[in-house]
Formats: sequence, C-alpha cells, structure tokens
Amino acid sequence: MNYNKKTVRDIDVKGKKVLLRCDFNVPMAKDGSGVITDDKRIRAALPTIQYLLDQGAAVIACSHMGKPKGEVKPELSLKPVAVRLGELLGKEIVMAADVVGPDAQAKAAALQPGQILLLENTRFEKGETKNDPALAKAMASMAEVYVSDAFGAVHRAHASTAGVADYLPAVSGFLIQKELDFIGGALANPKRPLVAILGGSKVSSKIGVINNLLEIADTIIIGGGMAYTFSAAQGGKVGNSLLEEDWKDYSLEMVQKAKDKGVKLLLPVDTVCADAFAPDAKSQVVLSGEIPDGWEGLDIGPETVKLYCDAVKDAGTVIWNGPMGVFEFPAFAKGTEAVAEALSKTSAITIIGGGDSAAAVQQLGYADKMTHISTGGGASLEFMEGKELPGVACLLDA
Repeated sequence: MNYNKKTVRDIDVKGKKVLLRCDFNVPMAKDGSGVITDDKRIRAALPTIQYLLDQGAAVIACSHMGKPKGEVKPELSLKPVAVRLGELLGKEIVMAADVVGPDAQAKAAALQPGQILLLENTRFEKGETKNDPALAKAMASMAEVYVSDAFGAVHRAHASTAGVADYLPAVSGFLIQKELDFIGGALANPKRPLVAILGGSKVSSKIGVINNLLEIADTIIIGGGMAYTFSAAQGGKVGNSLLEEDWKDYSLEMVQKAKDKGVKLLLPVDTVCADAFAPDAKSQVVLSGEIPDGWEGLDIGPETVKLYCDAVKDAGTVIWNGPMGVFEFPAFAKGTEAVAEALSKTSAITIIGGGDSAAAVQQLGYADKMTHISTGGGASLEFMEGKELPGVACLLDA
C-alpha cells in the first residue's frame, strides 16, 4: 500500500463544502444520561477541523457511534458530540436530524464557509456498513471535497470511509497523516534496530502481524496470553493458562521462520502464575513451561522483564501492541508497567499501537513520553499486518 497520500494542505478548500469523516465513537455514560466519559477522540479531530475553518471551508462532519446496525437508536445519537465539539471550538455546531435525509440535505445546502454541520450517526443508515454506492453518492452530493481523518475506521470499507471517495477528490486529515508517517514509516523505512513487542491474549489475532514483522523487524518480543501457546508448542507445561491448541503448529513455524531470517524472537523465560483468574489470587513465579496443574500464567516474570527491558534500550524504533499480562489486575500488571517504563526512558522512536497498550501507557502516565500513540487499535493492527486499508487506499496519492 502506498502510504504517501495527499493531505488537506495539498488542496484548495476556500469557499468549498468539505465532507469530513471523523472518529467520534466516544464512550458514553452507561446510565443513558448522554454524558461523554472520554472526549479524547473529539479533541483529536480539532486540528483538522480548525485548519479547514481557517482556510474558509464549510465543514460537514460525519462519524459512526456504536453498532446500531442500520436502526435509529436515540442512545447512539451524535447530539452529545455536537455539544462537546461546540464547547471545544467555541462555536455553534449545526446538528442534522439524519445522515442524507431532507434535514441533512437542507442544512448542508445552507451551510456557509466557517460553519460546521454534524450529520447524525452514519450507522443509522443500513447501507453504511455495506458500503452502499447509493448512500455514498448521497453523502458525496452534499460536498465538493472529502477529507478522511478517522484512522480508527479506515480498515473498514464503509460508505463514509471509502465509498464517498468514488465521487469526490479524497485526501487525508492531520490525524491520518500522522498515523501514516509514523506506522507507515516504521514499516517502510525504520530507524534500526526495529524492535516489535507483541502481547495480548491470542496468537490467532496477532499471527498476521508476527508474520509481516518477521520480514522487517530485528527483534520480536512475545508476551501476554499468546506466549503460552508458544510455550506449549515447544513442549512446555502451561497448566490452565490461555492456550490455542489449533495455533501451536503456527507458533513453531514462526519460531523457525525467525531462525531462518536471523530475527531475534524473545519468549518469556519465567512467568507469574496464579491459582485462579482473579485480582487477589495466590501467585508464584515459575520458569516458563513449568506451570503447575491448576495454575495459570497471568504475567511475565521478573527475569523476562529484565530481558525485555534490555532489548529496547538500544533500539532505534519500537512498536508495541498488546499488554504483557492481565494489566487490569494490579498484581499482574508489573510486566506491562515495566515495559512502558522502559519505553519512556529509551531514545528510540516509540510507537504504541492503540487498544490496550495505549490504555496502559495513558493510565501509567507515560503517554507524553511516547513518540506516537495510535488512535486505532484494529486499524493499526491491520496496518502492521501489511494489509491494505480501504479508507487509506481510496485517498489520492501525493
């Protein structure tokens, strides 16, 4: 995939209507009060919105929220987003009652340069997730330019993320540009040595990433639940630990591929195991592959922590995706905490691949010490797998 795409800086938007795809899929309070519990994604869209307004564009913003599956669900309305966006920008946001219906069409037609219209949740339309050309064409008909800035949704070929680019000149916003620069740069031309730290629960969800990174990385570090599948594949005892039997052969293939390619593949040498999956479970440290029956591995052990932290000290670039253990339980968060701390001290370019790793880095207060924290968990994962991202592929090449 070509990562070198045109951005908002490469086109003239003065006096034009711009359809801007944002990621306003923000967490809401569970009590139905319409309170946004974290506005990070709204704040992330501000630089692109402000730039478009400063350039004299009329902005028609759109986003999905949740999974209404083509039905209008008031609890998934973007109205609270319009309120918060207005507060952050210090200006009124015109809210449409629909996506491409009469209200949206009328308000888009009346929109003046310097104004913002927010369309209702794109997934209220049945055709959104099916990338329905009729819906894409109707959305595109309201504007003259399309700007994509929702990195968290670019791995989906939906009407608002990819389809509209068939009808409008399409460029990236600053958020997507940053993701392409950092993740794309790390994959295409990394500062070496390139160290990839992969955690999380399942080998099956990371196999594509491991496979792709074996072509690029100098060192690959494996942690989290998926390490036990590697351990079992090599004849280790893993007790009640998370284990994907069907993926043991793949794990052995990856170990062999690393040897053949001269890539250093680091696996845990010890593990913190517990007698139950609980925050207050009894725990002990054992050597990898020696977990007693009835016990389960929940974190990397102290010797593994040292090994992994040493591996990132002299790195040129580090990509991290997935925690080292069950970091939601403080007793089993030490591995993840140690890796985050090590990354905060290295002089390497540090790229955190969204999802749980991003949450861990933020919770631990190391966010400002990282070079780049991705805004899209699933998208960054597919990016690292080397897959084509439909919401990026549809943009004009620079």
